[in-house]
Amino acid sequence: MARLFEPLQLRNVTFKNRIVMAPMCMYEANTDGKVQPFHVVHYVSRAVGGTGLILTEATAVTPEGRITDKDLGVWSDEQIPGLTQLTSQMKQYGAIPGIQLAHAGRKATVDGDIFAPSAVAFNEKYKTPKELTIAQIEKVILAFKEAAQRAKQAGFEVLEIHAAHGYLINEFLSPLSNFRNDEYGGNAENRYRLLRKIIDEIRAIWDGPLFVRISAFDYAEGGLTPDDYIEFGEWMKEQGVDLIDVSSGAVVPAEINAFPLYQVPFAETVRKSGLPVGAVGLITTGKEAEMILQNEQADLIFIGRELLRDPYFAYHAAKELEIKMDATVETYKRGW
Repeated sequence: MARLFEPLQLRNVTFKNRIVMAPMCMYEANTDGKVQPFHVVHYVSRAVGGTGLILTEATAVTPEGRITDKDLGVWSDEQIPGLTQLTSQMKQYGAIPGIQLAHAGRKATVDGDIFAPSAVAFNEKYKTPKELTIAQIEKVILAFKEAAQRAKQAGFEVLEIHAAHGYLINEFLSPLSNFRNDEYGGNAENRYRLLRKIIDEIRAIWDGPLFVRISAFDYAEGGLTPDDYIEFGEWMKEQGVDLIDVSSGAVVPAEINAFPLYQVPFAETVRKSGLPVGAVGLITTGKEAEMILQNEQADLIFIGRELLRDPYFAYHAAKELEIKMDATVETYKRGW
């Protein structure tokens, strides 16, 4: 059997295949951050299409931590019913529902103050953030924990901490955006401290699989590289993280030469930490996904834009690999 369609078990959850819908911001929420009819159609259609694990878009743990005012949120109990609707319907069609917990940091574009490890703007188009105080950092850590608890109440089975793409946690990790001289800045251990505390707080109340999305390469002199994330990955493993979702870039403005599978070598390097990894980035065919798994470069395949184009990517990948795939809906068997 093709490895792409082999089950994978992490803790108490079994994924029916290795296909993951990567978190992709849709900007379709209202300012209250609640689930809209669009989100139900968007996510559930990918479950009907056979995707094994579906991760929601970056879902904000605080209002000021939204990338835009059209982002989904999980900072309020009032957001739980809509999220529960998503998880219950995704499960109905055989997909595991996951949520990405996020804080945009200095890349937030909402009204009011925005916050970061240091008072340095991403570029001239962004606002200058306020430097977080120690007390405010503790509130951010608590916000992630409380968001995880709400996600649990809503029925999500996988949590992913967004520590990539130049958002808050990534800003703390990278020396290109963290200029603090206290316990949260300076050496690697200090820059990792925010993520460490968030992981510990979430693990205290969460028994299921826990992922961390990273930007493995900063694409700039003096920035982080995949080798740096081997050490970070070892620390994550000690803390009970189950998988690292390996992306790259966006912590500082930089040119990225993107091409098919360009991030897969980063995933392969980070896998040396001893943790399973997910590969993402212009993976568009079943054969490409299968090759990555057969070469043991990754353990899960995160599909982004191709799943926007094709909600039935899993079905078409199975057909490409000459694998019989059961339909998720009885009457669909006629077509499948």
